[in-house]
Amino acid sequence: MPPHTLAGLVIGLVLLALAGCGPSTKEDLVAKARGVTTRAELEKALGKPSDITKLGPLEKWTYKASNGEVVYVIVGDAVTLEAAGSPPSK
Repeated sequence: MPPHTLAGLVIGLVLLALAGCGPSTKEDLVAKARGVTTRAELEKALGKPSDITKLGPLEKWTYKASNGEVVYVIVGDAVTLEAAGSPPSK
């Protein structure tokens, strides 16, 4: 195989691999977390959140996505609410 063909093939494979490494979409995050009911299950499904806000027994876990963000509200150990939307304007 000529060197320039091999180089093109390697570059193509690297670009393809990098395309799969970007942040998930809101839809991907919601689908991965479907059916979770506890904090541990949510963290296992999605990993550490991008941001955690606490107010007494309530926690708001925010996950950044390529097309917005997904927010989960946790009371005690229970995941009670999910919302997906655009990130706040700055």
